[in-house]
Amino acid sequence: MSCQLLAEALSRSRRYHAVPAPNLGEALQLLDSAPFDVILIGTSASQDPLESLRLVRGIRGSYPEANIVVLLDTLERNLVVEAFRSGARGVFCRSESFEALCKCILCVREGQVWAGSAELQFVLEALIKPLPIESNGLPGSYRLSKREEEIARLVAEGCSNREISQRLDLSEHTIKNYLFRVYEKLGVSTRVELALYALKCGNLQRSKPKAVDSVSESQLELVRKQELG
Repeated sequence: MSCQLLAEALSRSRRYHAVPAPNLGEALQLLDSAPFDVILIGTSASQDPLESLRLVRGIRGSYPEANIVVLLDTLERNLVVEAFRSGARGVFCRSESFEALCKCILCVREGQVWAGSAELQFVLEALIKPLPIESNGLPGSYRLSKREEEIARLVAEGCSNREISQRLDLSEHTIKNYLFRVYEKLGVSTRVELALYALKCGNLQRSKPKAVDSVSESQLELVRKQELG
């Protein structure tokens, strides 16, 4: 309901074309169908707010150019810091005015970063001394499935989503969904980070012996090119 009401309010302002996406599946379908200037992702105090931040990380992994604003119910230090670490371009507290939100959207659309004085203070303190984030629910502690390992290996080899879909006989949309889960589980947000993960770990856990034991500099350069489009 909150998602629908906010979309209607933004559309009534005549400055935006806002489309609600109440779940991850609809969000990914919308992002596949058309480009969006700004993506608003809300956290809820009644649910695990870190779930929304994993969504930020996953979307940034599949859509590196996405401009994401995280809507927070309250300005909690760890959530603000983790939102920016996950790739958000702005953090907005719901206690602020609707006019301020409209300004936030326009600024982020123009490539700026949106944060108030309190949020900036949290980020600066984190740069000086990294603040611990509760580990419950954070990415990086889950094993990949057999299919996820296969796709992660192909990304590390420098394959594009289209090439992976052709090799595995899957749609590009399905590949993006798999990548979303891979990024979430490994705690990475870009193809380059995934390749570096493979380099750091030596290999990706898998049931079959066939694996990529390392990532060469040429492979990393190929992955960077894929990241850039």
